[in-house]
Amino acid sequence: MTQAPAAVLPHRLDWDGVHLRLALAPSAAVEVRLDGQRYATLQADADGHAQLALPLAPNGRERINVQLAAGGAESATVSLRFGRPGLGRAVDVAPLAPLPSQEFVDLAAHADAMTREVAIVVPVYNAPDAVAACLDSVLAQTRGAARLIVIDDASTDPAIAPLLAHYRARRGVTLLANECNRGFTATANRGIEAAGRADVVLLNADTEVAAHWLTGLRRAAWASADTASATAVSDNAGAFSVPELERHCPFPQQWTFAQAALALRQQAGSAYPRLPTGNGFCLYLKRAALDAVGLLDAEAFAQGYGEENDWCQRAEAAGWRHVIAGDVLVRHARSQSFGDERRRVLGEAGMAVLRSRWPRYEADVGASLFSPRRRVLDWRVRRAYAGPAPQPRWLCWGDAAAPDGIEAVRVHRGEHGFVVETRDGVSRTYEPLAEASAATGGNEADWNASFARLLQSEAIDRVTGTLPPALARVAALLAVDTDDVPALRPFEGAA
Repeated sequence: MTQAPAAVLPHRLDWDGVHLRLALAPSAAVEVRLDGQRYATLQADADGHAQLALPLAPNGRERINVQLAAGGAESATVSLRFGRPGLGRAVDVAPLAPLPSQEFVDLAAHADAMTREVAIVVPVYNAPDAVAACLDSVLAQTRGAARLIVIDDASTDPAIAPLLAHYRARRGVTLLANECNRGFTATANRGIEAAGRADVVLLNADTEVAAHWLTGLRRAAWASADTASATAVSDNAGAFSVPELERHCPFPQQWTFAQAALALRQQAGSAYPRLPTGNGFCLYLKRAALDAVGLLDAEAFAQGYGEENDWCQRAEAAGWRHVIAGDVLVRHARSQSFGDERRRVLGEAGMAVLRSRWPRYEADVGASLFSPRRRVLDWRVRRAYAGPAPQPRWLCWGDAAAPDGIEAVRVHRGEHGFVVETRDGVSRTYEPLAEASAATGGNEADWNASFARLLQSEAIDRVTGTLPPALARVAALLAVDTDDVPALRPFEGAA
């Protein structure tokens, strides 16, 4: 290993159980690697001090390895234990485990929200190939109650009209058309109004979605009562790109988009980072927040590029918040309707309005981009992308077995909770330890909530074996297939 100059790598490295503290040369920069993957780059202040907070375990385990790198040199690898001060010897790198600080939907409180119809609004302007890929992916990959509202904003490409007509007979699809070009924002507002009382997903026509995308967005939006919006992550969506901010992030070589989306669903976790804004490329909006805040501002942001940011700032001013659904990956081609140059011009114009209305907007966004939860999300995606391509994950109940090519997870109801056993010998227990459990000794509602956490945390695609009726209901609420009750596919059959 290359020996580092003392002026570059730390003179001292301390761990107090939550904070990693470094003593460096003044203003020196160093890369912090956890379990071999880049986590953060730190720059020392004028006195040579740098600090990194790790309030949650990125790998979901008790220990993690730490290594520092700068100028082509690497430090020795040591380990730290979360919640305990002091450094130890390096440990074997273990597979990612579920995050300890995940957020889950309370199905007892929000069962209606998980079954109520969601309106997916797709404004369309030209780019027929991208539109077809988007709509086909929505129709194929959406589960749970939903309808699709497609609005043609007076496209000039003659291929759009016959393309959209192809979808007219599909169940749950509504086609609308503007008589003249109204711009993206007014068109999106038309879709929001056409959705009635439904929650809304604004989806760009140059995106593609993967399995469980809508359920993942629902979960993120409804994990907390004060969440107004949830935005997916992408390979190409600015601040919502993973694992590298503001970059196009190609999927691992030889992987498909479906495999990349499955990897994030299984590994990214649901410790939903907060941002002061969402992104309209794939944005879930709660109807209650729309009622409180109003529609998008079509006058100030006629062609888009800033309208969702403004709406989110208005929502924050009214007491709402916004989260990133880091386990929902949506592919984004970007600039298919307008092109890169016009997108740049519109983006600059929109940003000028945002700066005028919300002077703290950019500073608040910048601060949130490097929050611990966001760093953990990006790091877990790097870890996932560095590993083998994932397989679908089935939960085997009782004596049921999964076929070849499927990652099997076995579960049984133990004395203290549901015990999950994975193929590599790992065992995890999901205990019904809600506050009510202490008083009731663990009633059926507590066990149902525990099973719901299990399905979400383990990212289960299907349950095989005959579940008890109450647990089958939990699976249905989370749009997880079972042998007896396949999850609802809203666009199958004719209208």
